[in-house]
Amino acid sequence: MHDDREQDNAQRSAYWRANVRLLLVLLSIWFAVSFGAGILLREWLDQWRIGGYPLGFWFAQQGSIYAFIILIVVYVRRMERIEREYGDD
Repeated sequence: MHDDREQDNAQRSAYWRANVRLLLVLLSIWFAVSFGAGILLREWLDQWRIGGYPLGFWFAQQGSIYAFIILIVVYVRRMERIEREYGDD
């Protein structure tokens, strides 16, 4: 019985580590896209155009929103896999 509780705790800890690791990776990507491409690299990216608009402006206005939506989809799919892996579905 004691071993079962320890195994459950270890499995819960591994589940949360995987969850937090995924969150940190996805939030880092979102930060890089929104802050990096939309603010820090805006002037350099403005040498290219999408739909007639400078790329840096596009990232600041639209790109970070699209990236965030894609990251939400990735999070949902990856969490489904993590939950199945740890028997928490």
